[in-house]
Amino acid sequence: MFKHNKVSGPVGQVARSGKETTDPGADCGDKDLMSRNMTLFKAEMGDAEFQRFSSLIHSEFGIKMPPSKKVLLQSRFQKRLRVLGFESYEEYCEYVFSPEGQQNERQHLVDVVTTNTTHFFREPKHYDILNNIVLPEVWRNTGSGRDVKIWSAGCSSGEEPYTLAMVFSEFAERHPGFRFSIQATDISRDILQKAMRAVYSMDKLEEIPQGMRKKYLLKSKNPAKRLMKMNQTIRSHVQFSQLNFMDDFKLNFSPDILFCRNVVIYFDRPTQEVLFTKFCNHLAVGGFLFIGHSESLSGMKLPLRSVAPTVFQRI
Repeated sequence: MFKHNKVSGPVGQVARSGKETTDPGADCGDKDLMSRNMTLFKAEMGDAEFQRFSSLIHSEFGIKMPPSKKVLLQSRFQKRLRVLGFESYEEYCEYVFSPEGQQNERQHLVDVVTTNTTHFFREPKHYDILNNIVLPEVWRNTGSGRDVKIWSAGCSSGEEPYTLAMVFSEFAERHPGFRFSIQATDISRDILQKAMRAVYSMDKLEEIPQGMRKKYLLKSKNPAKRLMKMNQTIRSHVQFSQLNFMDDFKLNFSPDILFCRNVVIYFDRPTQEVLFTKFCNHLAVGGFLFIGHSESLSGMKLPLRSVAPTVFQRI
């Protein structure tokens, strides 16, 4: 559906040794090495390194990283320093900007700096609007002539696209002939792997109505694990792909419905407007855009009309 890299498997790219491990002392049992690893937690990131990282993260991924985020970034990089065997953030910074680091470390950088807070049926008023306003209009306009296309942009670990798949499946039961497909994208390959597994702990499923849980989820064969998995019917409606919003991405379809919620809050205002302009260029005329309740399009020159708070229609 997109002209960009598809997810093909976990990233297992290397460090200076060419082999990544979660335990840097596992191969040698060297106590001195373990001692050095313990000192990593005492290392501090210098202002120069932070500025280089901040500029890179903004230019490559669109994420704003002000000075107030320095401690957060430092703590998130600790595991990478430990895995790669570096003893300082200066050393790690030089590696990231080296030819080898540019090839091998960029994806790990994405996985470290992105935030993946999400849950099923998040911002439930959106699903009321979807059921009562958006889906009836889309159904009137498309009928059974073609699939309704949905894009979950910034899908994280899959809760949003799977929620949409359940909601649309319920609508399809009430409207024979209604068909749909969901394209879900995220920049993080690690989080996409989790989304494709479609396995969630039971405490993550509390927001799903009981009837839907019985219909669309499968319990683990081991009750002690307290895990459930989306069934094949739901999973078959969702295709996952890796996508960086900062790329000049191309879609070969026009979404009828686009969910991009609580994603652009991490971008500065100019980057937000560039991104929403891209979305509008791809969204079908008459299509609907859902954004997060903490987000705003105020002051942006976009071909959209307001349908409800944080819900817009392409004109």
